[in-house]
Parts: sequence; C-alpha cells; structure tokens
Amino acid sequence: MATAIERAHGVPPLRSPSPALLRAALAAGWQDFRAAPAFGLIVSALCLAAGWGMTALTVWAGHTFWLVLGVFGFPLVAPFAALGTYEVSRLLGLGERPSVGRVLHALWHERGRHLPMLCALMMVMLLFWFFLGHMIFALFLGLKPMTNIMTSGEVFLSVDGLMMLAFGSAIGAGFALFLYSICVLGLPLLLDREVDCITATARSTQMVLAHPWVMLGWAAFIAIVLVLAMIPAFFGLLVALPWLGHASWHIYAGLKAD
Repeated sequence: MATAIERAHGVPPLRSPSPALLRAALAAGWQDFRAAPAFGLIVSALCLAAGWGMTALTVWAGHTFWLVLGVFGFPLVAPFAALGTYEVSRLLGLGERPSVGRVLHALWHERGRHLPMLCALMMVMLLFWFFLGHMIFALFLGLKPMTNIMTSGEVFLSVDGLMMLAFGSAIGAGFALFLYSICVLGLPLLLDREVDCITATARSTQMVLAHPWVMLGWAAFIAIVLVLAMIPAFFGLLVALPWLGHASWHIYAGLKAD
C-alpha cells in the first residue's frame, strides 16, 4: 500500500524572478519532458481529443462561435491540464523515477487537501467565461443575420463585430490574468507544501504584483505558445502542454530559497 506523501509546512522563502530563471525553466522543462514523456503525452492527447470533440459538436450544431470561446477560454484551465507534469518534475528533481501510476496516486491523494478547491475555481471560471462570452456576443451581434463563423465571418469585420471582439478580448484577458495570478505559484505550492488555498493563492498574487514585468512576460509567453499550438488542429498541444507544465514547476522550484 502506498504511503501518504510527506510535505513541509508553510510557504517557503521565495527569491525574485528573473528572465534568466524563465529561460532555465524552459530548458529544464524540455529535459523533463524528454526524460518522462508518458504522463504529459497522455494528458495532452486527452486535451487534443477534447478539442476535436468540441470542434465537431459546434460545427454540427451550426454555432461555431462557441469554438472561439473555447479556444480563448482554454488558457484559463491549461494549468489544471498540466498539473500532473508538476508531480513528474517534482519526482525527477528528487532523483526518483516517475511512473503514470505513481503520478495518478499522488494526484488522487490530493482529493482530501486544498488543491481541488483551486481546480474547481478554474473550472467555474471557464464555465462563467462561456456564459459571459455568449452574453457579450448577444449584446453586440445578437440581431445580426449570422449562422456561424465559417459562412458569415464578415460580420466580425463590421463596427459591432470589432467592438465585440475588443470588448470580449479585454474581459477574457481579465479572467486569464486573475487565474494566472493565483495559479502560477498557487498550484505548485499546494502540490509541494502543506499550505491552505488562500495562503497559496495570496502568495502567488503577491509575486505577480511585486514583479509584474517578469511574471506577466511569462504569462504572455504561455498564451502565445498555447494559441500557436492550437492552430494546427490542436496537435501542437501534444508538446506545448507538457513542456509548459514542466517549465512552470521549475519556475516555482527556482524561486524557492530553502
């Protein structure tokens, strides 16, 4: 029988982030992906299948606007999708050999801790984004004679369409910034330490506020990579998700001063 995972208590002392740390984390993340690719490929393949399923459903229903919401909403829950790669990198950092079963056991053990609370918040925010995005669409384009993006794309180039895209993008960016701020260190902290959800998310937000250029630069890099990864029929997620997940863990590990 697997034993309980022992963790240190409290938030560790954290260093200031730097561009050099981000570059080193990307290199270390790629090494981790190459060393133990199984779990990352499994999760990213599930995301790929979900993207295909969402595309097929929205095209079949004739409401491909929902696909746009899904594409722009995916970065909101990308940290949740890459969560298992944190555990893989944690084990590799301890000199241990991760396996899919071991990683799944570690994630299952989290069910009685604070991590599911943050993951649930991410899912609620994604669902609320879908609802709010539909309301924004109805506000600006509800009376336009459009059936779907494939046949009526010119509607988005109208004045109302451009205003809708600008307003919706600003709202979506606010959602993404909020979740990024609480998750960028909040998720690895909850996985690595005995700490409550409020403390972890507050410390994560403090780091973003204290070092906005570096931390928001990392957020922008994640967003750009994920968008580019989704362009070729979502295939790029097979590499982008695990790579960014491993790299995110190494940013946290590099910030720890203990």
